[in-house]
Amino acid sequence: MYVGSLELDVLFGDVHSLKEKRSVVRPVIAELRKRFEVAAAEAGYQDLHRRALIGVSAVAGDTEHVRQVLSACERLVAGRPELELLSARHRMFGPEDD
Repeated sequence: MYVGSLELDVLFGDVHSLKEKRSVVRPVIAELRKRFEVAAAEAGYQDLHRRALIGVSAVAGDTEHVRQVLSACERLVAGRPELELLSARHRMFGPEDD
């Protein structure tokens, strides 16, 4: 079993409150979950209204599938016009990791 994680650091354009931020973040997370069947959540910068850290994880029997899914998630977020993807960090955990 292989587990992959993806941290997406994003910046929002015309957002002036935490309420507005939530209205942008929630649909992104919902689309990631629905389209790719991954676990996704806002995992950081909850107190900042123009920034968010979105965490995504996927589990599969082979590393290539996990990498493909997480790369597709990254592309989806990068393509959203209402935000700017500042950085993406991929990690992979497998049976050889203790």
